[in-house]
Amino acid sequence: MSYVLPTRREACRKFAAAPLLTQLLDAASSHNMFLSLNSVLVSGRVPWPQFAELAARVGFPGTDVMREPAMKAGAQATNQLLKRLNLRPAVLDFPVEFRKDDATFKAGLPALEASAQFAAAIHCPRMVTWIMPSSNIPKDELRRIYKRRFTECARILARSGVRLGLEFIGPLHMRRQYRYEFIWRMPEMLEFARECGPNVGLLVDSWHWYWAGATTQDIIQAGRDRIVHVHFNDAPNVPPEQARDNERLMPGQGVINLTGFLQALHRIGYRDALSVEVFGHFVREMTPEAAAKMGLETSLAVFRKAGVPEG
Repeated sequence: MSYVLPTRREACRKFAAAPLLTQLLDAASSHNMFLSLNSVLVSGRVPWPQFAELAARVGFPGTDVMREPAMKAGAQATNQLLKRLNLRPAVLDFPVEFRKDDATFKAGLPALEASAQFAAAIHCPRMVTWIMPSSNIPKDELRRIYKRRFTECARILARSGVRLGLEFIGPLHMRRQYRYEFIWRMPEMLEFARECGPNVGLLVDSWHWYWAGATTQDIIQAGRDRIVHVHFNDAPNVPPEQARDNERLMPGQGVINLTGFLQALHRIGYRDALSVEVFGHFVREMTPEAAAKMGLETSLAVFRKAGVPEG
């Protein structure tokens, strides 16, 4: 199958003007923000395409797309699957290993080009990755390396009209894991994203938003054009020293101000997905269907409490 894609100049011109980008987002998404099933919620136990079928069966309006098996099936088959299940595609993972040496990074760029074309073809122009908040490389040096690499990736993605979301990581134990602290605050990651390209923004995870000390005003200041994707979950009432990234709660079961979080997203006109990403031993002890159903029901309850429309 051949895809008609914009030229690099056309894509960069689209992303260069924020008002135009907003118009494009409006045209591509005429609904409200919506909930999506994330593979972490079912502990990675359900493969594609059964994962998408589970999302539809439980009642999710969207699904995270498992990039490799979906690409193997092809864009046409993936579009037919999503249409049959009445699901909206939420996001794809970023295929490039940017954390290692230059040779490893360069080796992943061909996969990025192909993945970007696939993302455009299935009407899911969003990819995300996360950045560790500490490193054994001094911060200034690592920032230069990452800026160069993400700028190159952003240019490749722009040719297909795809955006990249960078996730900041908040928990204290991860900020202290290595010798040097790196970017972990939301405003600083936003500044870094802007430097990498007009199509680079944030993956805002409510868990990391909370543990990084971010606020609803940070969401509003970022604006719709710079929030590419959202993860949705909650945190227990523990001191920062005891918080562990792999033990989270279902939305509404913890202490995060999810009402304010949702209302801020609604205020900026965010219309893409919130993937329910909940780690924890209690999730692993549930059946995938029960975990998915609980994730959806608790999330919808938070939406109702916040007075924010979903779907």
